[in-house]
Amino acid sequence: MVTGFLFYRGGEQTVVCAMHPREMLVTQYLVPEILQGGRAMWVMGSRTAGNDLRLEHEKAVLDLAAGQRFLREKGYRCSVLLGTSGGGPLAAYYIQQAQLPGSKRIATSPAGRRTGLDEANLPLPDGLMLVSSHLGQGPLLLNCIDPSVIDECDPLKTDESLSIFNPRNGFAPPPHSAQYDSTFLERYRSAQRARVLRIDSMALEFIARKAAAKKRLSRDFSTADAALAAHTPVLEVWRTDADPRCFDLSLEPSDRVYGSLWGANPMVSNFGAVGFARLCTPESWLSNWSAFSSNATMEKCAPSVNVPTLMIEYTGDNSVFPSEAQRLFDLIGTPDKTRHRIPGNHQGGPISPGGPNGQEQAGACIRDWLAEKNF
Repeated sequence: MVTGFLFYRGGEQTVVCAMHPREMLVTQYLVPEILQGGRAMWVMGSRTAGNDLRLEHEKAVLDLAAGQRFLREKGYRCSVLLGTSGGGPLAAYYIQQAQLPGSKRIATSPAGRRTGLDEANLPLPDGLMLVSSHLGQGPLLLNCIDPSVIDECDPLKTDESLSIFNPRNGFAPPPHSAQYDSTFLERYRSAQRARVLRIDSMALEFIARKAAAKKRLSRDFSTADAALAAHTPVLEVWRTDADPRCFDLSLEPSDRVYGSLWGANPMVSNFGAVGFARLCTPESWLSNWSAFSSNATMEKCAPSVNVPTLMIEYTGDNSVFPSEAQRLFDLIGTPDKTRHRIPGNHQGGPISPGGPNGQEQAGACIRDWLAEKNF
């Protein structure tokens, strides 16, 4: 079961479709901007909105397809996908799969589950708009996961030589900018990769153990194997807000302010309960948050995008950095692609008091582009 909300004034021939894999964005800030341009807007959520425990991108693609079929049945002439933040990689993944024959689509999830994509009706959209899109939940987490965690079962155990919050490594209390040297950063990025691969191994071990129990059950019943086959472990992934670029503003200079997407207090956002990937099943970790296992990354999907594409980046985004925005634009496969840079934070809000409203400027860019493409 998926939920969607259709906003319209009446008589529109084009509908813009926004979906985020993890969030239900009914109050999406671009709805009034798009209605103003004479297009309808469909905002939908996945079957697991707000719940990383059950989310897998392969299922989210099927959810997005249900919305596309509904809109075709409503009679819209054109359908344009809108991917904001994590909705961007999902939209690219959908387009990649939609343009393939069923036999060539991804048959199994990273955890080995059958996807059903081979038999699904995936209507191909006419265009794609990316607004503050990152490179995928896996690559995003790879850059902000804290590698100084020593023990996944005890999130307070820390290797201080790898902590970006240790003044000896260059940290300064907010709002002062930290200063990390290149040697430390090289060690840090390498350790981030090692931690993600460690969690990958944990997830795969849980999945293999469950599969082995099911195989044994097919031959002979045992209560222990029945329990193991039914059990779904939950991974607690702590300290996932530690990208050095959020605290050292000299790294990849931009218009961003100090702090991360979650705020300016790194102790709260890194050690607190709210954050990326806090609670996952092994299956959802591999499909969504692993940079090495997930299928839903721009590296894997954006080269297959073959529809006209508009990309909007915000110059003060503290979740998508300049090199990543450039990388994303370079990856988009279609030659019919347009890029705009607009002052604003990750949500398009003003960078400074009294500054321009990036949401309104993004809306104007979108209306102009839709008109230019006759969508």
